[in-house]
Amino acid sequence: MSVYTTVTQAELESWLAQYTLGQLVELKGIAAGITNTNYFVTTTQGRYVLTLFETLKLEELPYYLNLMSHLARHGVACPAPVADRSDRFVSLLAGKPACLVSCLSGADVAAPNPAQCRAVGVMMADMHLAGDTYPARMANPRGPAWWSATAQVVYPHMDAADAAMLHEEVAFQSEHRFDALPTGVIHADLFRDNVLFDGDSVAGFIDFYYACNDVLAYDLAIALNDWCALPDGDIDGERARAMLAGYQSVRPLSDAEKAAWPVLLRAAGLRFWTSRLYDKYLPQAGELTFTKDPAQFQRVVALHRQRQDFWL
Repeated sequence: MSVYTTVTQAELESWLAQYTLGQLVELKGIAAGITNTNYFVTTTQGRYVLTLFETLKLEELPYYLNLMSHLARHGVACPAPVADRSDRFVSLLAGKPACLVSCLSGADVAAPNPAQCRAVGVMMADMHLAGDTYPARMANPRGPAWWSATAQVVYPHMDAADAAMLHEEVAFQSEHRFDALPTGVIHADLFRDNVLFDGDSVAGFIDFYYACNDVLAYDLAIALNDWCALPDGDIDGERARAMLAGYQSVRPLSDAEKAAWPVLLRAAGLRFWTSRLYDKYLPQAGELTFTKDPAQFQRVVALHRQRQDFWL
């Protein structure tokens, strides 16, 4: 969530005329995150989050917005898109596709405790089960083909030893396939800053714009790599066991998923190591931007390569 496209108050007031949300009170940019432009929008009827999509096209957005509406209706804590008078969730603003979603209560947590990690696991499993009845399909646009191609772009910018490690990891993942594992709707980016908490209870999952259909356990690996990470990139075993226990209290992992788990953890680390390298070396221009350190996930991958205990 960053501000790449500036929206004026006059532009927003004109756009909001399509909605029955009252008068504009405040428009405030959100600086965290790295992909889309986001603002808090307060009207006389409430507070919302406005997103302008910097890379996704208008015709691509129904998958994400209809998914959020579906999950919200099925009891998953997530923002609900707001329809305009023409019953559309998305339309152009400042030349970009834009939508409004409900603004949830709660706040993200920088240092999660085991109870919060367990709650994330429970809600993720609920989300995966609710996704079973979502009819649309979207292949993961940032899967193995993407990270392999992106690695080729970033190699020339990297230290030789780091580039060699990235090349080795891409090659390692190319030797593994997970076609037999359970698949479905995944969030694909469920980091700490994409979950809001009220105490130890999940108030909502947010930022579904990397959601897609992929291996369910891969989604869990992505979350665990962030939620259970220590400052040195290693994993806090207590938090990891809590997250896995929470998830499996709703959706137990199969034997095949457990066997693939160590490789999935490395795959999840590789995906974000690669994307953060790309954002570092080929950044988008923006008014308020936030780029995350790729070294964090390089350490995650390195430690998973040496690990013996995977907390299952």
